Amino acid sequence: MPAPYSLVHGRGARWALRALFLVLFLPLFALPLLVIAAASFATGWSGALPNGATTAHYADLARGDSADALLVSLLTAAAASGLALLTGTWAALAAQALPRRVRRAVNALFVLPVAVPSVVVGLAFLVAFSEPPLLLNGTREIVVIAHTVLVTAFAHQSVTAALARLDPAYEQSAASLGASPARVLWQVKLPLLLPSLTAAAGLCFALSMGELSATMMLYPPDWLPLPVRIHAATDRGALFTGAALAVVLMATTLAVLLAVSRIRSKASYRQPS
Repeated sequence: MPAPYSLVHGRGARWALRALFLVLFLPLFALPLLVIAAASFATGWSGALPNGATTAHYADLARGDSADALLVSLLTAAAASGLALLTGTWAALAAQALPRRVRRAVNALFVLPVAVPSVVVGLAFLVAFSEPPLLLNGTREIVVIAHTVLVTAFAHQSVTAALARLDPAYEQSAASLGASPARVLWQVKLPLLLPSLTAAAGLCFALSMGELSATMMLYPPDWLPLPVRIHAATDRGALFTGAALAVVLMATTLAVLLAVSRIRSKASYRQPS
């Protein structure tokens, strides 16, 4: 796909488009992240720039419970993204054989949790699982399930879109050579879907790592994710400590996404032409 500025004729128009991009990108995206990074090293901030530099906030994180909170977030995101990918992929594959109206109903069902505020989802889980036989309140499992419900829509939509673009000739060729439906699925269809699956997994992981609203209503004391700890730090006025925690959260999420991106690039390279 060509770059957006290549669709604009004239050198002046291209430079204007680049300048507009910088004007919009810097204040809306780059500047807030740079402010958070600067605040994580600041000793104070009373003017336009921080008053001093220190690494004490990161040293405090290493000695406190922040490492445990980061591990909780990683485990929750890994479990939620794995379950979401499994559920969303299965539903997208199964919906292929359904009539169009039923497929639309299935798609709407998966999108419903993200069509309402996540705090509503948290409240729904709080009410639904507060009595036997499904008593999950105060457990780690309810946090993982809530995250799974919130991110499954993205996995389902990604796989559904990939299936719509998939050339049926590969499946038909394998079936004509005597491959069973299960073998066609595992050796033909899923490998072709691998780039979309890895992209969906990365998106689900990133969304789960940053989820706060529903988590605040459900987490037990022994399962404290990092976003909740960031909120608690900033709520009591420890803004610079919260900024350091936010940088750790961003860096960890980015590292996982870069690793997933490499897997996706290798999978795309192996796709048949």
